[in-house]
Amino acid sequence: MAAADCKLEAVNVAVVYEGNRPGTRFVALQDVNVGIGSGEFVTIVGPSGCGKTTFLNAVAGLVRITGGSLRLNRHEITAPGRDRGMVFQQPYLLPWRSVQGNIGYGLELQRVPGKTIRERVDYFIWLVGLDGFEDAYPSQLSGGMQQRCNLARALATDPEVLLLDEPFAALDAQTREFMQLELLDIWARARKTALFVTHQIDEAIYLGDRVLVMGTRPGRVIDVVTIDLPRPRPLEIKRDSQFLNYQDRIWSQVVREATKTGLRRAAYPDGAQSLDAREAVGTNTSD
Repeated sequence: MAAADCKLEAVNVAVVYEGNRPGTRFVALQDVNVGIGSGEFVTIVGPSGCGKTTFLNAVAGLVRITGGSLRLNRHEITAPGRDRGMVFQQPYLLPWRSVQGNIGYGLELQRVPGKTIRERVDYFIWLVGLDGFEDAYPSQLSGGMQQRCNLARALATDPEVLLLDEPFAALDAQTREFMQLELLDIWARARKTALFVTHQIDEAIYLGDRVLVMGTRPGRVIDVVTIDLPRPRPLEIKRDSQFLNYQDRIWSQVVREATKTGLRRAAYPDGAQSLDAREAVGTNTSD
């Protein structure tokens, strides 16, 4: 993507951490290059430890890059800002605040007028399908409903880029599928630029316009897969032959990278296959 068309641009981005012992370093990211257009939904997959969350946190301004350039609207990212909204794996809702109170919290911090807060909160309650639960507290909500509230809270402050770090990882498989469908509907209405980290390859393909496949040692982008599937996407599209071809392409690369790190052994000495790499890569572990 041409630089002029990029909403978010990473050029040779590196993140290096100092080790516990003097003079040692850990390279979490190296030479990450990617451009993301306005309104684009980009997903990131890769084996555990490849730097997916590190890159997302760098975009959020929570991690300082040590090399290269990371720009939003051609301005260097050096700290968190209102132009980015973060949705974490856990909702982290304030237990003493209702759905309305949680969604409006960021707006209150920004000293938005009360009437505007009420209008925006009402709109996002409708957008995420929490009508009738305005006065409910987090303890009274299911996991999926809590994550909808979390998403509405991030959207309410009107960020330009929505950053999502495995937001459905803690949900059961059925709820996760439905939340994917609902997220696409919300994204289509809100038209935000979205960057979504996941361990689930089918989720990455289903949601994304493009999938960034990351490798490890050091973390870098090893492939960018453009998903040529029509929108809106029903859940049934996951059984489409083209969808499965994308899945095979990405999966083979993830397995290869997982083998390099020892996350997936090629075979035991006697030739018997080790623990299935799908199980090893698909676990909900952080980077």
